[in-house]
Amino acid sequence: MNYEVQEEISMDNDVTRRTFLAALSASAAGVLTGGLHRILAAVPEARDSTFQLGGDLLVNRLGFGAMRLTGEGIWGWPPDRENAKKVLRRAVELGVNFIDTADAYGPETNELLIAEALYPYPKGLVIATKGGNTRPDPGQWVQDGRPEYLAQAVDKSLKRLKLERIDLWQLHRIDPKVPVEESLGAIKKAQDAGKIRHVGLSEVTVAEIEQARKVVPIVSIQNRYNITDRESEAALNYCQKEKMGFIPWAPMGGSGSRSLSKPSNALEAEAKRHNVSVVQLALAWLLQKSPVMLPIPGTSSLPHLEENMAAEKLQLSADEWKRIEELARKS
Repeated sequence: MNYEVQEEISMDNDVTRRTFLAALSASAAGVLTGGLHRILAAVPEARDSTFQLGGDLLVNRLGFGAMRLTGEGIWGWPPDRENAKKVLRRAVELGVNFIDTADAYGPETNELLIAEALYPYPKGLVIATKGGNTRPDPGQWVQDGRPEYLAQAVDKSLKRLKLERIDLWQLHRIDPKVPVEESLGAIKKAQDAGKIRHVGLSEVTVAEIEQARKVVPIVSIQNRYNITDRESEAALNYCQKEKMGFIPWAPMGGSGSRSLSKPSNALEAEAKRHNVSVVQLALAWLLQKSPVMLPIPGTSSLPHLEENMAAEKLQLSADEWKRIEELARKS
């Protein structure tokens, strides 16, 4: 299985829900009660819950990653298509106005599902998609950065999503066989033609970001990042300095040994001490780490969705932050 699939799949099977769900209000605001109040201590600065993506798209910082709404191995339609549509609609009800997808998820079915569930789209909903990673067979992910292919990919995503313009189109991976200037040159033409509003990149270094910015303005970066995996710290710092959005994928660590919710994880004990989940702590940590951080936790479960979204209400005190940082270093 491709490393992207292994690491992005993280929520449903790894998360153990505890008494938090009993404290979650049925309202869209997700009012928090019970154990959570013990960690809602004052923080040095209030956390902004929104971000101006590209300087003109106001998004709520806790978004939704739609990749999980596919079949096994990120291939085909989800086993319960109606439930998948309910998850998307509930995400919007809970305040999500930033949904991330890709033409490779399914492939194609993920974009089609979003349109099926949400079109006509509510005002202010930003759908970010990606192109440049192809799926010749289940389990295979092959980069294709040829200009002619990417131009075609943009047009097909527009059609599947029923959009006249894609608010954020991201190069899923840089194709090592094609100069990035050529790949992004095609995207710049699509942007100039009004098909794309903003452009982002995925899994890139600072040097690659700077190289890309010579061809087309870049407003966001989507790299693997979470509390225990900070290999993209330099890219995050660059985004913060340049006021670019940073979209961390695998925000909960991924599957297997990297999962933040594995029983031996030091953060698990801290979560239990506060009667909340590791998911809550880790998402809250991401939101407080940087004002440009735009986490997109994904799930195919309505209860997990509500748990994830309620993390937006959770703010960590300076002492809590310090303790969690120390525990994360030991994980």
